[in-house]
Amino acid sequence: MQTSEKQDITADIPAILSQYPVCQYAVLRPQEIPFSEKVRHICRTDCERYARSWSCPPAVGEVKACRERCLDYEHVLVFTTVAEVADAQVMTETLATRAGHEEVARALKGEFEGRGYRCLLLSTESCQICETCAYPNPCRHPDRAIPCVESYGILVTEIAENCGIEFYSDSHTVTWFGLLFYAWENGHNPPPGSYTM
Repeated sequence: MQTSEKQDITADIPAILSQYPVCQYAVLRPQEIPFSEKVRHICRTDCERYARSWSCPPAVGEVKACRERCLDYEHVLVFTTVAEVADAQVMTETLATRAGHEEVARALKGEFEGRGYRCLLLSTESCQICETCAYPNPCRHPDRAIPCVESYGILVTEIAENCGIEFYSDSHTVTWFGLLFYAWENGHNPPPGSYTM
């Protein structure tokens, strides 16, 4: 339930995240997020979802427009979840673990919105809510669709390095990243920093 007064969420972030299987997190300012046309080039040349999904380019807009959209928020919560798999090289098995991460991402967005925050959520890979995306026809689930972090031209590896967030990567572990941009009108700003749960 949304409150009528916006509240400072700073002190609540650890308690909120402790309710979910979040492995590591950091609070940053959007200006600290690295954007690059190189990431978009990879989307354009290597991704089969390019121009086939509302969560991917060109539907999300140019990198400059994506950056401006992100800069419209005061802070960004960078968070990870980790999943175990029998073999991380088996893409179908790896991608099957993504649904759990997406549930956590949507729940966190709901927690922030429920406290009166305006949010933009970016998460892993291309949206897979529908078996076949309606793109370029209107999205069937605009309230549930989550744009891909990389579709915005964001360098996840650089964020992780700068925040001290580890990529847990081996043949049995998958690390999923999410970025929750948030802003409010009359609150105190949380201090940027990195944290491990």
